[in-house]
Amino acid sequence: MRRYLFTSESVTEGHPDKLCDLISDTILDECLRQDKNSRVAIETFASNNKITIAGQLTTNALIDIEKIARDTMKKIGYKNEFIDINPETCEININITKQSGDIAQGVDIGGAGDQGIMFGYACDETQEYMPFAISMAHRLSKKLTEVRKNGIIPYLGSDGKTQVTVEYEGDIPKRIDTVLISNQHLPEIELSTIRKDLIDKVIKVVIPKEYLDEKTKYYINPTGKFVIGGPLSDTGLTGRKIIVDTYGGYAHHGGGAFSGKDATKVDRSAAYMLRFIAKNIVANGYAKKCELQVSYGIGIAEPISIYIDTFGTSRIPEEEIIEKIKTKFDLTPKGIIDYLGLQEPIYTKTTNYGHFGKNELPWEKIIKM
Repeated sequence: MRRYLFTSESVTEGHPDKLCDLISDTILDECLRQDKNSRVAIETFASNNKITIAGQLTTNALIDIEKIARDTMKKIGYKNEFIDINPETCEININITKQSGDIAQGVDIGGAGDQGIMFGYACDETQEYMPFAISMAHRLSKKLTEVRKNGIIPYLGSDGKTQVTVEYEGDIPKRIDTVLISNQHLPEIELSTIRKDLIDKVIKVVIPKEYLDEKTKYYINPTGKFVIGGPLSDTGLTGRKIIVDTYGGYAHHGGGAFSGKDATKVDRSAAYMLRFIAKNIVANGYAKKCELQVSYGIGIAEPISIYIDTFGTSRIPEEEIIEKIKTKFDLTPKGIIDYLGLQEPIYTKTTNYGHFGKNELPWEKIIKM
């Protein structure tokens, strides 16, 4: 069987792009907490010691956007403008208008909030029906945050990245070839200490030992130093980690970002629904892996097209699976919102470590199909 390497990456919640995603999703959740019919399309930009929050917002909710932004930065663990950003003193600019009436007239009658294509994917490589590489990368990123906040490795900063390269034999992950971690740290800590701690207290705790061997390569802060992080070292922007948010490059992506958007935006809601259906196709034994695509037109309720690829693993014809989907599920925006309960303030749970593979989210439940 063909042997090959495949790599996926993840980032911690202190990565500047994820700061922006979390501010946008926190604004969304607070709007939905007060007004379930809120229309939200918010993007955040972070650079140096400045935050810009812009977009469209139509809601009856009364929210303090500046306070949300500052509280979010503190929650993540940012310190000051000399190493990342100062939550107390950073400049915050807000530029928000209402949703365009041209868009609203189509959405108000149940149509999609935009045109576009969306994908959903699932496979049987892991218990959560996610590709193995992205699953391991997310677990490492989450562990980096845990050991920092719990004081197990107290010198770590909030900004970090992980990357995992998996060696496959056919469709089976056999071993991990390479693990790469870059994480912000205090300036006085030696690289040798960081390397030992991250291998012993993060990598070997997270990754099952049967996937690590004497040939596995470990790259820890390969530049040798990572003191300056967050928006001081790199700009952050909502929606710039779309591959991290989905399947780590293992499946197609329609191009639309998730964070900061309410569920009338099918970029988000349809991608969630397709993940739900694909996961259940695999969980119910119809295929070992499954990818779905739908397309929508702005203001049009029903999807324009539905596509399926089970990569030669289906137990029944793909056309029969498509008919099951059409019969069982309402794929209009309203149908998706109602089925998955997408008017609830659940979106900050999605922001970090992937939008898929978390059992507490409604699109991850398993049903009988």
